[in-house]
Amino acid sequence: MKRFMLSMLMAGVVVFAVGCTRFTQYDPGTVRDIDGSASALLEVKDVKVPPPPVESADGLEYLVGPGDVLSVTVPDLIERRTGAERTNDTLGNFRVYSSGKIILPLVGAVEVAGLTIEQVQAKLVNVFSAYIRQPVVSVEIQEFKSQPLYLLGKFNKPGLYYLDRPTYLLHGLALGSGLQDRSNLSGARVVRNEKVLPVDIYALLYSNDMQQNILLKPGDTIYVPSNDEQLVYVFGAVEKPGPVPMDNGRLNILQALTVAGLHKNNFDHEHLRLIRTISPTHGQFMVVDIANIMDGKAMPLEMRDGDILYVPKTRLGNWNEAIAELLPTIQVLGAAAQPFLLYEATQDD
Repeated sequence: MKRFMLSMLMAGVVVFAVGCTRFTQYDPGTVRDIDGSASALLEVKDVKVPPPPVESADGLEYLVGPGDVLSVTVPDLIERRTGAERTNDTLGNFRVYSSGKIILPLVGAVEVAGLTIEQVQAKLVNVFSAYIRQPVVSVEIQEFKSQPLYLLGKFNKPGLYYLDRPTYLLHGLALGSGLQDRSNLSGARVVRNEKVLPVDIYALLYSNDMQQNILLKPGDTIYVPSNDEQLVYVFGAVEKPGPVPMDNGRLNILQALTVAGLHKNNFDHEHLRLIRTISPTHGQFMVVDIANIMDGKAMPLEMRDGDILYVPKTRLGNWNEAIAELLPTIQVLGAAAQPFLLYEATQDD
């Protein structure tokens, strides 16, 4: 049996007492014995999303793109300067414009974006053949600037990097020169086109799960948060929807609701919805009976970093309905819409 001193929770009780008189009212200092087997959880649904297929880099080559700088050499090209004749082997360095073209002397604009170096050389041989008999062209990349990778958060060297070859996630992580001590790998994620990919970086590094070692794409972001930035999110029928900080990494469900503040007239149902992120590919969907806690029948549920608590305004039928109401708010307020959450939204209960 556990002893639960209700006076410890009076800050939370005040929130509920005004708008939720159906809960049992206790005097300050009341102590209740709680059965150790009692729980506020009515339902726990485990959801896992498989990682994307690991693409092979075999046979893949770097493709030239806007921003890259190419060095072009044409040994047989003759230039006349100040009346003297000389051979100018190297034409110079040429940046690829946003149009995908480089501007070369004599031949003008040539589109090179999306081509390998060998393909660029072959194309320039064909272009220069109109001016030089059997031209020999050599092309090298002087600066790789078309395939950005963003490393954000608790890297030793966060910042903007440029890929110079087909690159897997492990190599991308190594570009940041390791992670700081306070990094939170459970919350680490890869973002592509403003969506979190179903990739578990923690499992990759600590369980050697090579299924997570995806091939990176230009524009990808790898974000590793700090353990110091632990937050939960409260949405729905509350006065202040959004993030609630976890002081010293601890927060229970009543404290989170107290900070967010319930709508006194809109809160109509004691079954709350809690979404817990274990990793981007693994989450839990819980139904919490807040009445059991308020009536002293169960201990307050401890929150975890990244938890999303939804207070419904009306009785909800299933998780699809809850997620449909929840997703727009999550996206507006900037909380991470994890892949397992988006996956569940497409399933039939």
